Amino acid sequence: MKLKLNIDPDIVAIMQAEVAAGERAVTAAMREAGTGLKTAWRLQVTGAGLGTRLANTIRSQTFPKAGESLDAAALIWSQAPVIVSAHDTGPLIRSKNGFWLAIPLPAAGKSLRGGRITPGEWERRRGLRLRFVYRRTGPSLLVAEGRLNTKGQAVVSRSKTGRGKVTAPIFLLVPQVKLPKRLDLARDADRALDSVPGLIVANWVEARG
Repeated sequence: MKLKLNIDPDIVAIMQAEVAAGERAVTAAMREAGTGLKTAWRLQVTGAGLGTRLANTIRSQTFPKAGESLDAAALIWSQAPVIVSAHDTGPLIRSKNGFWLAIPLPAAGKSLRGGRITPGEWERRRGLRLRFVYRRTGPSLLVAEGRLNTKGQAVVSRSKTGRGKVTAPIFLLVPQVKLPKRLDLARDADRALDSVPGLIVANWVEARG
């Protein structure tokens, strides 16, 4: 006696199709979650008044870069991690050498290298010496003897009579400063993580349809 068993439909083919649908669903879900988190972080940065330049350092990448996988993952990062992390955590900043932090005032102007100007750069550029003024109450100062130009910045006075010469505060000196927390990246990351199961299910149904 011979027994012949035919399975119709083909279970192997069905399972292979289901696995393929799962790979497409998981990869699509991770791509959507990653892109959504990147967008949410960028909106946080611009909403905090930190500018589009810093916001655009937020990038995302789905893995694998090509093809689909049940183990697909998304990576979201910043190309300026130190700056973004500082605004996310609100750290206490102290001087590296244990002395003072010099906070430039409007009369200091801006650095040619971007960011805050330092007392050393200011003296080299302006040709003026800074003088330390200790204050018992409130931050101490670095001041300079000169005149204020039309931009409100201290420059060398050319007057022989001393007309228009002022003692201009250039830097505030503080032992430490607490950077305010302006971002909450973990909040959006948790929301993106919570959305993944629903995205997988939605994309899996779509893939099967």
